[in-house]
Amino acid sequence: MTILLNILVFLHVVGAAMIVGYWIATMRTPTVHPRQRDGAFLQLLTGIAMMGILPVLHNQDPAHFEELNYVKLGIKFVIAVVVAALAIIGTRKVKNGQPVSTGLAHSVGGLALVNIAIATIWQ
Repeated sequence: MTILLNILVFLHVVGAAMIVGYWIATMRTPTVHPRQRDGAFLQLLTGIAMMGILPVLHNQDPAHFEELNYVKLGIKFVIAVVVAALAIIGTRKVKNGQPVSTGLAHSVGGLALVNIAIATIWQ
């Protein structure tokens, strides 16, 4: 089960890198790249999967896996859903040849960065 958790964490980080990496790469001409949408979906799926596995691991080994902070995880989930929704909107605009507003493009990357900060700074 620990190996599965480590794989999920790895994929979760890859999803974050997809969102933030493309955001930084397109900062001069802001847009939403389809891989940002894919990264947002990857983050949501792996985050939900980890939420299912972590309580089981905590019950098996409370000394190694700390109690979950459900407030923090709830906030991260809401932000992740918003990032995914904005990435879908931006990707559809690009696909239809419509301009993507600077605010929309920066919201996708910026909110993903906020989620990374919450994950790493909030104990």
